[in-house]
Amino acid sequence: MKHILITGASSGIGEALAMHYAAPGVTLSLSGRNADRLKNVEKQCRAKGSIVDALAIDVTNKKAMEAWILSRDEVASIDLVIANAGVGLDAQGLSAAEKTFAININGVINTVHPIIPKMQQRKNGHIALMSSLAGYRGLSSAPAYSASKCFVKAYGEALRGQLRPDDVKVTTICPGFVRSRLTESNRFPMPGLMEAEQAARVIVKGLDRNKSIIAFPWFMVFGVWFLSVLPGGLLQQFVRMLPHK
Repeated sequence: MKHILITGASSGIGEALAMHYAAPGVTLSLSGRNADRLKNVEKQCRAKGSIVDALAIDVTNKKAMEAWILSRDEVASIDLVIANAGVGLDAQGLSAAEKTFAININGVINTVHPIIPKMQQRKNGHIALMSSLAGYRGLSSAPAYSASKCFVKAYGEALRGQLRPDDVKVTTICPGFVRSRLTESNRFPMPGLMEAEQAARVIVKGLDRNKSIIAFPWFMVFGVWFLSVLPGGLLQQFVRMLPHK
């Protein structure tokens, strides 16, 4: 792949993916909320030989995202889009839910839809959507977050089938706990917590194999699958014991 666009690239998994892909001959288009952190990632990727365009942009701004993505595709056809930007708010209430949905759902849509027609025309391209293991079933311990990730998981699975005739690949990524700004405020045990660099290696390997779902670590995948098949009554008894985000 020659041109890779990554949102949420200023920290966490997005930063780790940018650093992994950075190499001579690779063009990286990176976005993030924090301009200073993003500038640092841009500098490091340039040092590894990549051509880098980094822009601090709000993924919920539909028009700005479309303009940026299409302008980057004009520079060089985008081969891979990773819609990674997301939030994991620990606050409750309508305002927090609306912000979570705006970023985790609308932000993903605003990232992938501008490029889909281009990839369809070219009969080539790969789209990756960042969901979570929390997206396997709605959890009362994190209603808005799990609901937003449920959407991304279902949407990615559906898009894969829809775009298959156009030879456009779609992969949904469902990580467990990864050390990042999203998890640093958690005050509860996080089984299988891994470094962002390790998560990036797992994701890249799965993307190279065109996997439909990249879910890890395996024992957490089994755990959330088990939750997804539990009857509602048993599930609610179990999730009452889970810590709230």
